[in-house]
Amino acid sequence: MENKKKIVIFSGAGLDRESNILTFRDSVNGLWENHNIDEVCTPSGWRKDREKVLNFYNERRRQLPTVEPNDAHRDLVRLEEKYDVINVTQNVSDLLERAGSSNVLHLHGELTKARGTLSSRTKIIDIGYNDINIGDKCENGSQLRPHIVWFEEMPFNVEESYGAMIEADVLLIIGTSLSIGYTLSLLSSVSDDCLIYYIDPQPSSYLDHTKKVNYIQKPATEGVKEIVEELLNEV
Repeated sequence: MENKKKIVIFSGAGLDRESNILTFRDSVNGLWENHNIDEVCTPSGWRKDREKVLNFYNERRRQLPTVEPNDAHRDLVRLEEKYDVINVTQNVSDLLERAGSSNVLHLHGELTKARGTLSSRTKIIDIGYNDINIGDKCENGSQLRPHIVWFEEMPFNVEESYGAMIEADVLLIIGTSLSIGYTLSLLSSVSDDCLIYYIDPQPSSYLDHTKKVNYIQKPATEGVKEIVEELLNEV
């Protein structure tokens, strides 16, 4: 049996944007949904006011069942018909999974999960779309917090993501500004033979000095459809 070519999909907030999920790019003056980002997306914010942080993420989690995967999420699943596909995503939604993607690595955590405050090694709990409240505890007795990577914290699944990048035959970069430092090292780890597509209305040029990149300056739904059709027709 012939081995399938490997595709890695690296996605950011722009992939979810057309499902009406607010992105950091939409924030103004450091505010996100009228919250100061430093107060709700940092360990210091958590130490200062846990209830405010929980309320912020509870609101975001309640939004998830009101939105649906968009055409870009669904088109990416079609690649699994002919390729070995791994999704490496900065998004914390469950839209890739709900669209049918079978292999998803979340770098920044997942809204539908929680863990104890005292250690990132504590058991991760599936909470679905339920709230986390003050007084909800993990198995070790510490307050539950969102299973989210805040600013100043280390991302998850980094080793697995590097392994996927190194083996990739094709890399699709979708809806990300590449403004987080570690992402450039991660994406630059693909081989020189890897075919790279970057789908974003306003793509950054950070990779230009190390890799040859094919730019598709379109929203995710338009750009993904175009490239998926091209890739499926090549096999």
